[in-house]
Amino acid sequence: MEHLEIVRERLSEGKFDFSHHAFKRSVERNISLAEIREAGKLIEVIEDYPDDKYSPSCLLLGLTVNGRPLHIQVSLGNLEIIRIITLYEPDENEWIDYKERRR
Repeated sequence: MEHLEIVRERLSEGKFDFSHHAFKRSVERNISLAEIREAGKLIEVIEDYPDDKYSPSCLLLGLTVNGRPLHIQVSLGNLEIIRIITLYEPDENEWIDYKERRR
């Protein structure tokens, strides 16, 4: 993805906002702003959704300083403030190395 460095920068600097769904999920799953910023520093794209419903988006994988894996789906419609669509800790039973969906 050509904008990966910008997305990393925005997430790690806290220049993001949440969809209603993402905010609700972050509270339910006890994912803090600090963890999002930590994970955002070295995120990698694991799935790309160029034709997503409202704007192109992608699913990212990042690790917190404590090694907690986080999947963060972000909209690429506005790169000034990244919008988090959803976020969660991936289930090992559904993902191989948190990067590839199990079949």
